[in-house]
Amino acid sequence: MKRGFILSMVFVAGFVLASGVGTTPAKAETKFVTIGTGGITGVYYPTGGAIARIVNNKRDVYGIRATVEATGGSVFNVNAVMSGDLDFGVVQSDRQYEAVNGLAEWKELGPQKDLRAVFAIHPESITLVAADDADINTLQDLKGKQVNIGNPGSGQRQNSIDALANAGIDFEKDLTAHGVKAAEAPGLLQDGRIDAFFYTVGHPSGAIQEATAGRRKVHFVPITGVEKLLEEHPYYAKATIPVKLYPSATNTEDVETFGVKATFVTSAKVPDEVVYAVTKEVFENFDEFKELHPAYAVLTKENMLEGLSAPIHPGAFKYYQEAGLDKHIADELKPKQ
Repeated sequence: MKRGFILSMVFVAGFVLASGVGTTPAKAETKFVTIGTGGITGVYYPTGGAIARIVNNKRDVYGIRATVEATGGSVFNVNAVMSGDLDFGVVQSDRQYEAVNGLAEWKELGPQKDLRAVFAIHPESITLVAADDADINTLQDLKGKQVNIGNPGSGQRQNSIDALANAGIDFEKDLTAHGVKAAEAPGLLQDGRIDAFFYTVGHPSGAIQEATAGRRKVHFVPITGVEKLLEEHPYYAKATIPVKLYPSATNTEDVETFGVKATFVTSAKVPDEVVYAVTKEVFENFDEFKELHPAYAVLTKENMLEGLSAPIHPGAFKYYQEAGLDKHIADELKPKQ
């Protein structure tokens, strides 16, 4: 009797294990995705953090865990996304255009055919900060000066070169060009080791606030006469730096310049469901997203679909169709059905 009872219990236990009855369902495997940004004092880093936070709030729904990586900027992010080292990256609109068309750093590599756009974010102004004692009031005054134009692999470096070339200045011959990261430039300016620096950034910026708040007085230098540059490069547009954001700067009026947009990109190889989830959560939490940084104040859902050059990722496009936003996307950027 006892032996029969034991055999019966073994049979029941075996049935339960085989059928899964009474067991806890296996938890879905977490998908880890990495977002490449820029230096920690710029707007790219908090932008990546804001997107990651919103996505991670729905970790139990999508099983996605997003993390943020500080990087060298746009060129690095494009290349890392293409190689699979990053899943997403924040990239200047001009760099997105150049990568997808095989220009600039991608001239030898050719068009980056797997690059995919997700959405655009905040506008970024090409900002030139100069020390008052360096006597720099126009681009022409940069000749013979010590100027940081941005680190290799950053979008701002090419913007600096474009601005200088448009003014007839050769950065290799007419000035001493430094190539340090944007986060290091304010310290160099305050220490007297450089006279000015360029920074393509959304405002307000922590790095610019640092530069204007030091003991050495500084100001913004206008960048004007860019009409021809804007005609030749459709990803550029006129911009204005509001001086009220930097009360320690010695400017008394808003400063004219030009700029680009920050964009969010990925690879065609990233699964549709991952890109769909990221896109949906940013747009479905749009008001919350806008409040995460002052640079997002001018955002609308519609202008987040402007300034894109790479084809829209199918996962993102699926959400835009559901939300009725697909009509704001240029036909040539829509995924081929």
